[in-house]
Amino acid sequence: MNSMNLVGGALQHSNPSVRLRAALDIGTTPDPRHLDALVQRCSVEPDFQVREMLTWALIRLPASLTVPRLIDQVRSGGAQARSQALHTLSKIQDPSAWQAITSSVLADPDDEVARSAWRAAVVLVPPGSEPALATMLATRLGRGGHDVQRSLSRALVALGSVIEPMLREAASSRDVAVRAHARATEALLLDPDAGFAVFEAKRVDALGVVDSAG
Repeated sequence: MNSMNLVGGALQHSNPSVRLRAALDIGTTPDPRHLDALVQRCSVEPDFQVREMLTWALIRLPASLTVPRLIDQVRSGGAQARSQALHTLSKIQDPSAWQAITSSVLADPDDEVARSAWRAAVVLVPPGSEPALATMLATRLGRGGHDVQRSLSRALVALGSVIEPMLREAASSRDVAVRAHARATEALLLDPDAGFAVFEAKRVDALGVVDSAG
């Protein structure tokens, strides 16, 4: 059995410690011949630490080889494949990866894919394209539960002051969830160390509605 087959077998071993060690060994001695095995394993690997090591191993390979392969995964892979590919592209930070950040991937129905897309987008956005990206991200305000909303807010805040007009508009939305999310994001923009408090924003919003009604 050749070394390629041995590596492939180790990456599929039932013991996550064996898979972790295999990914570490591959990354320590980068070889483009391992690219397909790494990408394929990323799409199914259940263990977070192993996935992070697979990402590290991919980063160690030439971007000219990995980036096109990962973009293909974003476009046609399953949910985990798309999410992990976006995560890896955000770590590689090659400008050509921006083409993977489309409006559809930013609005992906799978929360983990969308969160990975938001994080990658703010890292890969070309200079001057921040306002357009902020506009697209702002259309997602109010989506999902606490963790999803926190991810979006952090992505928006990473873009800086360009998000202020979008947040002001969203803060007057008829949708309670959108208003509260926008106000929580505004608070995070003003004080990034304060934490994300969408529930407090909802309470304040409710009080404001009551006051205005009175």
